[in-house]
Amino acid sequence: MCRSFIKFSLLLALFCSYTGFGQKKVRDTTKKSEIYGLRVGIDLSRPLISVFKDGYQGLEIVGDYRLSNRWYLAAELGNESNVVEEVLDNADGNNRITIYEMNPSGSYIKLGADFNTYQNWFGMNNSIIVGARYAFSTFSTSLDKYSLFDSNRYWNPDTFPQGSGAYLGEYSGLNASWLELLLGVKTELFANIYLGASVRLGILVTDSGAGPFPNVWIPGFNKKTDNSRFGVGFNYSISYLIPLYRKSREKPVEITE
Repeated sequence: MCRSFIKFSLLLALFCSYTGFGQKKVRDTTKKSEIYGLRVGIDLSRPLISVFKDGYQGLEIVGDYRLSNRWYLAAELGNESNVVEEVLDNADGNNRITIYEMNPSGSYIKLGADFNTYQNWFGMNNSIIVGARYAFSTFSTSLDKYSLFDSNRYWNPDTFPQGSGAYLGEYSGLNASWLELLLGVKTELFANIYLGASVRLGILVTDSGAGPFPNVWIPGFNKKTDNSRFGVGFNYSISYLIPLYRKSREKPVEITE
């Protein structure tokens, strides 16, 4: 009888396996809600640079608002100041080298949108984002000192004259604007707490200049050169999601019948 029971059990298992392989998969949907809200935080890199780099101070507030499954409105608001020393060859076209020290300081705002290219599993809120911003900065620059070095020193071989005091002082009311493209990631460390990082390429659109000298550093844009309208930046942010509402999203599920 024991052998008969074993044979019956094996036959039953084979039958269930056969009927299981013959089952059809039918697509069904269940609904699950996802959090929509405002995410706000700060850029961590600027306070760290303020500690390790003399003459620099900066703070940036970051934020985004979820519009749909993958689209976000985004913005950054910040303030920066820096001490910059620049060397210009042939600054006045007369075989001269100009060395000057400037202290630009001001505020900026960046407005735009991000698109999440990463398809999350349900319950996950990570992002691989591409985005764009239009940025505007208002600032002032103080010209603290400069020197002129004439490479044609036949009559005065040892001179390295200081610049005229007429140029020294503060130049206020300056502004600049640029387009910014970015690539970044955001990952949820804990519930509603996110860590983010991004790299940015800025394309300068307008620049008011700083009196007799060009702007060499713009708050929010970073270093600017005479021969290029491009600038590069980055940020590392930590932010908190303020949940405002939930929105249902259909979740495809495969079931058998």
